[in-house]
Amino acid sequence: MAKEKTFFTCTECGGSSPRWLGKCPSCGAWNTLIESLPEAGPGKNRLSGAGQYAGLAQAQAVMPLAAIEATEVARTASGIEELDRVLGGGMVEGGVVLIGGDPGIGKSTLLLQAMDALQRVGLPTLYVTGEESGAQVALRSRRLGLDASQVNVLAEIQLEKILATIEATQPAVAVIDSIQTIYSDQLTSAPGSVAQVRECAAHLTRLAKATGIAVVLVGHVTKEGALAGPRVLEHMVDTVLYFEGDTHSSFRLVRAIKNRFGAVNEIGVFAMTEKGLKGVANPSAIFLSQHSEPVPGSCVLVTLEGTRPLLVEIQALVDGGGPSPRRLSVGLERDRLAMLLAVLHRHAGVACVDQDVFVNAVGGVRISEPAADLAVMLSITSSLRGRALPKGFIAFGEVGLAGEVRPAPRGQERLKEAAKLGFSMAVVPKANAPKKPIPGLEIHAVERVDEAMAAVRGLG
Repeated sequence: MAKEKTFFTCTECGGSSPRWLGKCPSCGAWNTLIESLPEAGPGKNRLSGAGQYAGLAQAQAVMPLAAIEATEVARTASGIEELDRVLGGGMVEGGVVLIGGDPGIGKSTLLLQAMDALQRVGLPTLYVTGEESGAQVALRSRRLGLDASQVNVLAEIQLEKILATIEATQPAVAVIDSIQTIYSDQLTSAPGSVAQVRECAAHLTRLAKATGIAVVLVGHVTKEGALAGPRVLEHMVDTVLYFEGDTHSSFRLVRAIKNRFGAVNEIGVFAMTEKGLKGVANPSAIFLSQHSEPVPGSCVLVTLEGTRPLLVEIQALVDGGGPSPRRLSVGLERDRLAMLLAVLHRHAGVACVDQDVFVNAVGGVRISEPAADLAVMLSITSSLRGRALPKGFIAFGEVGLAGEVRPAPRGQERLKEAAKLGFSMAVVPKANAPKKPIPGLEIHAVERVDEAMAAVRGLG
């Protein structure tokens, strides 16, 4: 098949050039020309004026949204409960999933386990590897205990051959590991370039929608942890998953950043073992302290990850600083820490202006919701005064600049999860106080930061 002649398009103004230039000849922007294929159909760019489209295409029928039948999306369980949770219940027919993470964190391991589980329930699968040989994939499957696995493997990086193989074998699920290694003969740029990644992903997405085959794309990440390649890649797919966690730790988190078929910010928790990744049934146990007795500077927070309440230990260390005290947070927003210290000083009389303050979320979890504010402030106060919070104590709530404690979403579920795990005392926003008592849980509802500090002193 003869290659189509390519040209270069400016990402800023849409102008084109027959060859690559450092500077766009139309708008003058630098390094904005990327390789592109010509649009299908003759004369599309030569249209001018209204009414010209009628001679090229027929108008399509439209219908009101209320008249369209809405059906539930059919899902196929992957056989790995934590992965199904993140996906929203399982694989969707014709769905496209993009999964990214640091090298060696377990992306290929998890997908190979999932493909084997799907194959065992009778679904045909295809694992396309562009970074390893078939022998290397087979060696990994032996290490994972998948000696008798019937997953079909294709070691190929040319897009046209991959598409032909998928159409010929008709798998229910196909994995492309990874999208940055695939290239199309229609483009002259190297694999991994913006043009190649975008074009290959677009072809695979169209194939998935046309045939109903679920496609999983593995993506490389940058040094900052973001998915490498064009941002449009995340817009084209249905679901974007990120692998999180320290490679030196045995625990991994898979977080849904985008999901057209389920909840975003849902997480799955895995433990890396000799036989691969195993789902963690009680993830709160990972993020809680192992202290036999309460220690100063520790407060348990009930956070919300997707639909799952999680109990996470927040640790704070306040130590003598100097003329330029340090403010460091791990797993929490640093700018928000500075704001909370100012609120703590102004509205609760707890001064840390000359102290180094270090805050850490145990277990490597990243907390972005403001409901962690109250637990962070209580842990800082506990460390500064050298007094431990009571055993079985939890807290959550957003703190405003005026010193008010605002409610957190789904507070009832947070409190029930804490009670289920044996916690007996809680300081929460007044709006989150349950109308009916929760057995075994003593709740102190507060409206302001100073009330929360007074409640804690009373508990001590």
